[in-house]
Amino acid sequence: MKLLHLCMLALIAAAISGCDKSVDSPQGFNLPDGNVAKGKQAFLKYQCLSCHQLEGIEQPQAIEHSILSIPLGGESNKVKTYAALVTGIINPSHSFIEGYPKSAVQIDGKSKMVSFNSVMTVEELVNLVVFLQPYYKLAPSPRTEYSPYRYDRP
Repeated sequence: MKLLHLCMLALIAAAISGCDKSVDSPQGFNLPDGNVAKGKQAFLKYQCLSCHQLEGIEQPQAIEHSILSIPLGGESNKVKTYAALVTGIINPSHSFIEGYPKSAVQIDGKSKMVSFNSVMTVEELVNLVVFLQPYYKLAPSPRTEYSPYRYDRP
């Protein structure tokens, strides 16, 4: 009986802690729908290709290319969520993707990506994310090969 009470108490505690309603909770956060064509316009307007590569997209006017050439899109074994793309744009130092060159990181460990937070509108951000998301493809995880199970009876 004590075990049942402990299990119930643990279940209630887990349920309560899962209902985070603090001021830092992301619950209820939702951005409006975006427009892919306008997202491409924002991508070109902010000259993202000066530091990034995106397969099939070329900058119409000449821009000075920096020493950075960070690829966007491609295959990953993790789903590139809408939230991850938004975070990557508004807070690029939050987490770096494996394989980013050291040239993309400052001495203090932060991203060299220029902040667009004071010039890019929310509408442009939403459109940019909707434009970029289809370029990311989920790659199947490699299959783990196990040796055959052997059971030898005595």
